[in-house]
Amino acid sequence: MKNLALVILGCAIVMLACQSSKKENQNMTFSDDLAFLQKHTDVVLLTDASGQRQVAICPAYQGRVMTSTAAGSSGRSFGWINREFIASGKNNPHLNAFGGEDRFWLGPEGGQFSIFFKKDTPFDLDNWFTPPSLNEERWDAAMVAETRVDFQKKIELVNYSGTAFDIQLQRTVRLLGDEEVIAPLKNLISDEVSWVGFASENRITNTGSKAWTKASGLLSIWILGMFPPSDGTTIVLPYVAGPDSTLGPIVNDAYFGKVPDDRLKIGPKAIFFSGDGRYRSKIGLTPQRSKPIIGSYDSDNGVLTIVTFTLPQGLRDYVNSMWELQEEPYRGDAVNSYNDGPAAPGGKPMGPFYELETSSPAIALQPGQSLMHIHRTIHFHGTPEQLNPLAQSLLGATVQEISNTLR
Repeated sequence: MKNLALVILGCAIVMLACQSSKKENQNMTFSDDLAFLQKHTDVVLLTDASGQRQVAICPAYQGRVMTSTAAGSSGRSFGWINREFIASGKNNPHLNAFGGEDRFWLGPEGGQFSIFFKKDTPFDLDNWFTPPSLNEERWDAAMVAETRVDFQKKIELVNYSGTAFDIQLQRTVRLLGDEEVIAPLKNLISDEVSWVGFASENRITNTGSKAWTKASGLLSIWILGMFPPSDGTTIVLPYVAGPDSTLGPIVNDAYFGKVPDDRLKIGPKAIFFSGDGRYRSKIGLTPQRSKPIIGSYDSDNGVLTIVTFTLPQGLRDYVNSMWELQEEPYRGDAVNSYNDGPAAPGGKPMGPFYELETSSPAIALQPGQSLMHIHRTIHFHGTPEQLNPLAQSLLGATVQEISNTLR
């Protein structure tokens, strides 16, 4: 009995330590995360005149936005950073999971036009590799200013079908100002709400001698943001209502198996999806169902996150990233959201974290032609009463509705 009591006590201590570590990781200040990043790599820091709104970007991590703050150095750090992996100094050719609020990828991930699988290899984790230019190569800044940084990089890719792509990448990250955030919101935002916003403007150009065609495979720009989860985080995806017969299913939740009903709810205007980091799952919306805005609300920490993006009207060809040979390789999703969790019972999550993702259409480009995709992230920090008008106007649901839908 004594040994059993010691075992129980030991387990309780471990559980409390894990919970404490998780909570601490979710509540890092911006200065904590910035100091950690600067210890391991160089950081481009964008800041406004007041020094309250700051964004940290790492050239060595493919020019990704790692984190941001709305209240200066002592303010909350909004991005998820994989400290354990970064500190290890290791390179994982499958995926360097550095974290970050905005990382640049290209799709498709799976299928006969995949750029993550070599020709004729099985669609499984052992054969899944992120292209080195998107995973481990440094992107040097072409220009750095106080509120903006530009990156350029030439890369070559070969897809599963053997099609080669010569690409010029151009990526600009900008700190958003009052005229882009406050002005459009008019009287919805109070002076007590702190906020920070940034945009990534991403362009790919066909620099080869051959046209990119649907028959041999097309690419899409894919931007993914990783954020700290909490038990009070709910992801919100507004959608276009209408019959399945004309618009298709409202949501795709087949990526990792059907999502349980207590983790995914379809409302009359929006989809609600758990961002607690406890259950590995992913959902997506087709371009027919998508609206150019998605977001999340963390009731535990008073954070409303909004993502807006370019969603060209009338374009329906989006790459399909399912890990299989596909009958419809251009019937993919325009937006996705991922909730981390153990890949197998008893296992450990990668993070945990949750993701808000957007994609561009797949467009056939002649030599010299370009494709552009803009992805904007804005964090609002305040009380439920202060954030409620913003949530209701932008996401179509009050913070109370968002918080209570999955509870």
